Amino acid sequence: MNNHTRILLVEDDLNFGAVLKSYLELNDFELIWVSDGAKAGEVFRQDKFNLVLLDVMLPNIDGFSIAREIRASEKQVPIIFITAKTLREDIVMGYKTGADDYITKPFDSEILLYKIKAVLNRHNHNGFKEKDTTELGLFIFDFRSRSLTNTKLGKKQSLTPKESELLKMLLEKQGELLLKVDALNKIWGDANYFTTRSMDVYITKLRKHLSADPTIQIVTMHGDGYRLVKG
Repeated sequence: MNNHTRILLVEDDLNFGAVLKSYLELNDFELIWVSDGAKAGEVFRQDKFNLVLLDVMLPNIDGFSIAREIRASEKQVPIIFITAKTLREDIVMGYKTGADDYITKPFDSEILLYKIKAVLNRHNHNGFKEKDTTELGLFIFDFRSRSLTNTKLGKKQSLTPKESELLKMLLEKQGELLLKVDALNKIWGDANYFTTRSMDVYITKLRKHLSADPTIQIVTMHGDGYRLVKG
């Protein structure tokens, strides 16, 4: 996976950035490092990247603004925040801007490495980076238009933004456990009793949408999360 994996690192701490760049390059990633927030968007637009590592507190333009700019033009490239901002509202903001993960400093470099690999594996699993549609049994799921088409009946079902994002996350983890807390933090921005109940409602709606194909199931995994299985 790593041979052609290019990462854009946006980090203004020169010592930390140099150490992190060297560490990831030793693990066979190709790093482009930008220390000024104002240059990050331009560098991103001029090249192709498999993942973006973003600090939040940056010169000229903050990391949240950069993430929004990236998401406006590229919906699927993974974004991981690496930041000293540990307040709950900052973490929520990070996920709301479309981040795949939010890691607070200081952190173990090896843990970051495994998180990068996990995020890349999820994004590569169903080809969402290369295309907006994916086949699921009798259905074609179009993430961009938020629709689920029954190819047997030729019937298209519109999905709400949360339904679409939840189905996408289930597909990215197809056959594996999607943790409730991960989905709640990314889609709802919080993991509490009320958002958990809301997510359960959306899971029920997705099961109803997919019920035309009995080979597809969303299985509840002992209260920890859900698993999308086909077979």
